[in-house]
Amino acid sequence: MLTEFGKLYVVATPIGNLADMSFRAVEVLKKVDLIAAEDTRHVKILLQHYGITNKLVSLHQYNEDKASAVLLEKLREGQSIALVSDAGTPLLSDPGMPLVKLVKDAGLDVVPIPGACALIAALSAAGLPVTQFSFEGFLPRTSSARKAFFNERLLSPKTWVFYESCHRILASLQDMAEILPLDREIVIARELTKLHETIVKTSLGEALELVEQNDNMRKGEFVVIVDGAVVDKKEQIITTDQEKLLQVLLRECSIKTAVAMAVEITGVRKKLLYQAALEMDKAKDA
Repeated sequence: MLTEFGKLYVVATPIGNLADMSFRAVEVLKKVDLIAAEDTRHVKILLQHYGITNKLVSLHQYNEDKASAVLLEKLREGQSIALVSDAGTPLLSDPGMPLVKLVKDAGLDVVPIPGACALIAALSAAGLPVTQFSFEGFLPRTSSARKAFFNERLLSPKTWVFYESCHRILASLQDMAEILPLDREIVIARELTKLHETIVKTSLGEALELVEQNDNMRKGEFVVIVDGAVVDKKEQIITTDQEKLLQVLLRECSIKTAVAMAVEITGVRKKLLYQAALEMDKAKDA
């Protein structure tokens, strides 16, 4: 008799307020054979709140490759498994990708159980454009890497979003203020759905001043949303000859040098050539 394969359920859990758990999520967590959790101690609080007594196994960034292989075998044996993170939707800056990829590659079912997500919650209340946005996860840990990150997005017209910890929120804003205009609009959302939830929409300069002066604005978990750059529509496209020149220069020089030389030769504005150079560089690595 053939064994029917089990299903992997990717279950979103509350990001703070336990009342944000969906009925379907509770039902799934009760019926599966086991729950794979980022931190079993943390998840036990949620399970106890909803009277869920299923078996828990650990799946975190340090064991997920080995644990994923074990969980795949359990699915093949017919067991059903729920994947949860400490809070929110799994895989968004949380462990779980190796398991989901392994299960999908094996041809088994992966079922999403949607729910809370800090990224979407922040965007929905930000008051910034959300038709097009990019999610950047957590920022690099070093100042030089963060500044490079901000430089790459300096001229992007899209809204962009990142997560940050209480330990680095001030340093990140300070680095951002060295690269982006101080009047660029940003939103700082902290402790979403929790008792001290705060969502502030202001300029980068004022946001930096607020976080520097208010101790509470350096506590909790942060989602930062940055408005896209305003691009002069008259200068969105460089000519074919200018593009060819830039391509030749990029083969021999760094982006900074190539752009500087192209500006001197063509007279085209630096920001337009810089954006074109970044796009060429990305296309080369793709």
